[in-house]
Amino acid sequence: MKNKLLAFLTGKRNIRVQMIWASFLSFWLAFIVAATVPIKDIPFFPYQLMIFIAGFFFTFFFLTRKTIRYLLTLGDGLTVISQGNLHYRIPMLREDELGKIAENINAMAEKLESQIEKERQAEKSKMELITGVSHDLRTPLTSIIGYMDLLKDKAYQDEAEYERFVGNAYNKAIQLKMLIDELFEYTRLTSNEVKLKLERIDLRELLSQMIVEFEPLAKENEVSLETGLIPQSLFLVIDPEQIRRAIDNLLMNALKFTVKPGFISIGLTILRDGSRTAKARITIENKGIPITKVQEERLFERFYKADDSRSNPTSSSGSGLGLSITRSIIELHGGEIYFNHSAGQFYFGMELPLQSNF
Repeated sequence: MKNKLLAFLTGKRNIRVQMIWASFLSFWLAFIVAATVPIKDIPFFPYQLMIFIAGFFFTFFFLTRKTIRYLLTLGDGLTVISQGNLHYRIPMLREDELGKIAENINAMAEKLESQIEKERQAEKSKMELITGVSHDLRTPLTSIIGYMDLLKDKAYQDEAEYERFVGNAYNKAIQLKMLIDELFEYTRLTSNEVKLKLERIDLRELLSQMIVEFEPLAKENEVSLETGLIPQSLFLVIDPEQIRRAIDNLLMNALKFTVKPGFISIGLTILRDGSRTAKARITIENKGIPITKVQEERLFERFYKADDSRSNPTSSSGSGLGLSITRSIIELHGGEIYFNHSAGQFYFGMELPLQSNF
């Protein structure tokens, strides 16, 4: 309290008080100087008045020089920022109103810089999206055109080769449709066009059903399933189809990159942290070929695919959108998804609030 009062009285945080003190000191110093100057034969009043006025202005300018200098610094800073140098920051040398102005100017420059950076990232992201779409759609489309040309020119030796060409073209067409569907779904999810169809669902029952359906495919790929689900029912208000898709994406990703023969561990637990809202946590863990730190950081980026050597040679290449779609779905439900990796051990976790407020 004393420090605040002292700061106010000295004018450290108030420019008005500074001006009052400058005027007061200038007046008395000019008065003392004018009163002590010898008069001699010059008329007293005009001579003393001129000295007083000159002394007052000189002293006032001297006492306020730092304030004027800082005002010029503010003006120069605004000029630099207005010319496009948003990295520039005005030095914070005062605690009064001018210091607040400098703080606000710096905050404005930082916000503008952040906004421009976001726009650059959005433009870059848009170009990456176009590049990714072009590449991923062109590959199956080129194969389809190639097989169609062979069929059109009847460049097949027998009925078996004809059937093989038709089958390959059909598979590529299905792959192309899947890519387009995933791209459409991702665009809807990220543009907030999706309206969740919320229902009160037993998440444990949903996950158990998905594990039963997933087991034959896992067995076919020499992968065993290890489950650790809570024994009781766990009801959440969610969109069951969207959550099913998010979980399925993680399961298929784990199946694709698990070293064969291997295992996938699936868990469901409840997190309680004091007074915070409880969460349901789904975990999927598998053992695969280690990836780099760069691959870890980019794993949830759209169209990003890890090294193809990690994948099962018999499995088809994905679109690179699965994990991005999963993250969007979980975030739409007010939850979060995270990933840990250590020496080839992959751990995905998704958390959903038990009491949703989205």
